[in-house]
Amino acid sequence: MIAAAVGGAINSIAGGGTLVTFPALVALGVPPIVANATSTVALWPGALGSLWGYRDELAGARAWAVRFALPSLLGGLIGAILLLRTPSDRFDVIVPWLVLGATLLFVAQRPVMAAMRQRRTSVTPVDDDPAQRAPGAGLLLFQLGVGVYGGYFGAGIGILMLAALGFMGFTNIHRMNGLKNWGGLCMNVVAAATFALQDIVNWPVAIAMATGAILGGYGGSRLAQRVPQRWVRRAVVAVGFAAAIWLAL
Repeated sequence: MIAAAVGGAINSIAGGGTLVTFPALVALGVPPIVANATSTVALWPGALGSLWGYRDELAGARAWAVRFALPSLLGGLIGAILLLRTPSDRFDVIVPWLVLGATLLFVAQRPVMAAMRQRRTSVTPVDDDPAQRAPGAGLLLFQLGVGVYGGYFGAGIGILMLAALGFMGFTNIHRMNGLKNWGGLCMNVVAAATFALQDIVNWPVAIAMATGAILGGYGGSRLAQRVPQRWVRRAVVAVGFAAAIWLAL
């Protein structure tokens, strides 16, 4: 439950909560595919809490939220089906690389977004609000790809969405987090439903973790709007690299 609360808070702030919950479940002896499914089911209620915490920041971005929903839902379903078709021994080999890749994405997020923001403001007036423009087909296609990855594993999807939103001209990190949490909620709810129907979820663990994820998601969203995030980011990076090495060994 503690790992889920931390994961829910991290997801609401920057993404990467799976880097905490997945290794914790594997350490308890849960098979990796079951751990992945259980983590997905446990964390998606946390997205509800964090989305509620960012509700004020989503004002004026309803058109983006509506358009984000379809590729997120479809991608989450495709990714979940791909996971169910992956042999467990092959997933055991793949998962350390997924964790390592997600951690590297997390490390790269801040400099990449800073570079994108600098490039954007050099050619676009600062007061230009990208939420007043409809998202392009390229971004929606990218969101579909993020949804597939999210349904399959999930760690790092928030990082990918934040980078894409930054490239589209968003500069308000709290509004970006609100849109990111909405997209993650859509892809995770359909993936969680798919895993539940296939009976690969450890329900006692998932229910206990869901409670922690809701509290952590809401608390993290409110805290993120008041305090610096650098210490949380450093902790996530440390956990991610340690988990990748441990899972590989």
